[in-house]
Amino acid sequence: MDKIWKILVMNLGSTSSKIGYAENEKVIFDEVWDHVKEKVQIPKEYDEAVAFRMGYVDKFLEMHSLKMEDMDAIAVRGMGNNGSYHHGAYLLTTEVADDVRAAKGGHAGLMAGTLIGEALSLKYNIPAYLYDVVPTDEIVELARVTGIKDYRRLAHSHTLNGRATAQKAAKDLGLDFYDSTFLLCHIGGGTGSMCIKDGVIIDAYSAEEGGFSPIRAGRVPDAVLTKVLTSGDKDEINRVLRKDVGLNGHLGTGDCIEVERRIEAGDKKALLAYQAMAYQLSKDIGALATLVCGKVNAILLTGGVANSKMFTGWMKERLSFIAPVLVYPGTMELEALAGGITRVLNGEEKVNDYSETRIEHKLFENL
Repeated sequence: MDKIWKILVMNLGSTSSKIGYAENEKVIFDEVWDHVKEKVQIPKEYDEAVAFRMGYVDKFLEMHSLKMEDMDAIAVRGMGNNGSYHHGAYLLTTEVADDVRAAKGGHAGLMAGTLIGEALSLKYNIPAYLYDVVPTDEIVELARVTGIKDYRRLAHSHTLNGRATAQKAAKDLGLDFYDSTFLLCHIGGGTGSMCIKDGVIIDAYSAEEGGFSPIRAGRVPDAVLTKVLTSGDKDEINRVLRKDVGLNGHLGTGDCIEVERRIEAGDKKALLAYQAMAYQLSKDIGALATLVCGKVNAILLTGGVANSKMFTGWMKERLSFIAPVLVYPGTMELEALAGGITRVLNGEEKVNDYSETRIEHKLFENL
C-alpha cells in the first residue's frame, strides 16, 4: 500500500491567507481568510507580518484538531530573492530564507509564507518546500532581448496555478503534458498570460507587461511613466501606478460582480472598460500564439474572473480561431502544492539544487 503523506499547504496572498491540510495530492481541509472583507490591516514590517500570518496557521491547526508533529512535510507558495528559478520543487532551507530576509520589496504574503515555512521546519524537524515559485523564469534567450541594449527581460508569472491548470487540461484532453502546448491566461486581481510548451513556460506577460486587470494597470505608455516618475511625488506615483488603476481606476471598483451588475443596469462606461480588459488580454494570448506558429493544443482561461461567462465569452469569441478555449475558473494552488510535493516525497520528481539553478538576472547588465 502506498504511503499516505500528511502535508500542510500554505498560499499566503497579498490580501488573503489560504491554508490547507492534504493527504498526498488530495486537500482534506482548507480555509480561506479574506483580510479585505475582514477589514483587517496586514502589517507591512516583515517580523509583524510573519507573526500575523502565523496566527492563521495556528488557528487552522486548532480548527481541524491537527498537530504539526504529525506532518510529513510543509508546502509553501513562497518565493526566493529577486533572481530567477526553474519550475518544480526547492527545499526551503535557511539559505533560501536568508535570501528572502535580505531582499528589498517583493510580495509581502509570499515572503511571509517562506519565512513561516522555514520556522515550522526548524521547530518540528519537518522538511519544507517551495514549488513553482513566482520568480520561475525559463524563457528562451530570444525573449529576453529588448530595444534597450543593456536591458534584459524577466518573465515572472502565476507559475503555480498556470502549470497546474495546464496539467489538468492535458489530462482532460488525453494529452501528454510534456508533449503539448497551451496558451493560458490567469485572470484575477492581477493577470498573467503564458505559453507553456512541453511543461515549461517559454514566455509570459506579467501583470505589468500585459493587459490591465481589476486592480493592475498593465502595460503603461512610456510618456505616462516619464511624466509620473519625474513628478517626485511618491503618493502620486503610487496612486497612478498602483492604486487608481485597472477597472478600479476606471469605475471605482475592482469587483467584477459589481461591474457586471452595472453593465446589466445599462452602464455604458462599465461595459466599455470591461470589454477593453477582455480585448487586451485576448491580444496578449494572440501574440503568444505567434511564438509557436499557432501550433496550440488549447487555450486556457483561469483565475477568479474566469467564473464570469460574460467575460470568458468575449475572450472565446476572439481566440477560438487559434485553438479550443477551455475555462478552469478559480485557482488550484493548494492542490498544486500538495501534488508537487507528493511527487517529490514519492521520489517521482527531483528537488532542484538551489545554489545551482537559481539565476541572478540583472535588469541592466552593463550599468
